[in-house]
Amino acid sequence: MPRSALIVAVPEAEPLVHDWRLRYDNASLGIPAHVTLLFPFAAAETINEKLSGELRELLAEEPAFSFALARVERFPEVAWLAPEPAEPFRRLTDLIFARYPEYPPYEGIHKEVIPHLTVAIGEPSLQDEVDRALTPHLPIAARVDGVALLVEDESGHWHESERFPLG
Repeated sequence: MPRSALIVAVPEAEPLVHDWRLRYDNASLGIPAHVTLLFPFAAAETINEKLSGELRELLAEEPAFSFALARVERFPEVAWLAPEPAEPFRRLTDLIFARYPEYPPYEGIHKEVIPHLTVAIGEPSLQDEVDRALTPHLPIAARVDGVALLVEDESGHWHESERFPLG
């Protein structure tokens, strides 16, 4: 069943992370460099005008904000960039989840949602390589003025279905 996700695209990071993500993450599936707000979200076939309108109204109340991708961090088997401040991303996730409690972030697997931009999934040696390659180019300044709704198609590729401006 095709899925959806709510993300903040970070085009400012694309020149630095694109090749890494193409080889070691999901960029080849049409997913841009991003910070995930809520995944999985609604099944693609359940997204309609009512849901879109609710999201548009909800997110219009939140202010746009600036942040920086400040450093390379790690989860087990994942190298990622840390946004600073992280709190605005957490606030957006909490806001959306409060409105749609049937869609817990990451299906409720993680107790704490840590905002991050995934660069590469792989062994610690790959994570070391990512750290060495990217750290000299950080921080990356970025601005968030909207949230994208990505929808997966039957082939497993993703595309932006809608974009919801922040207030």
